[in-house]
Amino acid sequence: MAVVMSMHWAGVTPEQYDMVRDVVGWEEVPAAGGQVHVAWFDAQGFHVTDVWESQQAFETFFTERLAPAIQKAGITGTPETGFSPLHRRFIAAGISGAA
Repeated sequence: MAVVMSMHWAGVTPEQYDMVRDVVGWEEVPAAGGQVHVAWFDAQGFHVTDVWESQQAFETFFTERLAPAIQKAGITGTPETGFSPLHRRFIAAGISGAA
């Protein structure tokens, strides 16, 4: 069952996120089971909303690919992360790829 993963990580900077993205290369080699990724920053820190084919798919990606890059980027602490069953997904016509 597809899930929505929500993450908030205080203290992570855009530069750290970009470093992790570059090291992991998920735009060039997508994560198995990853379907949608949206990231942003505000006064409370870093936020992500993803859609994954399963919670296990995210956890595997985190352990195998993301955690080593997070450590390399010097990111500390623990994010607040939650999972919810996906009810509906819509992607507008003509929207694809990274932006």
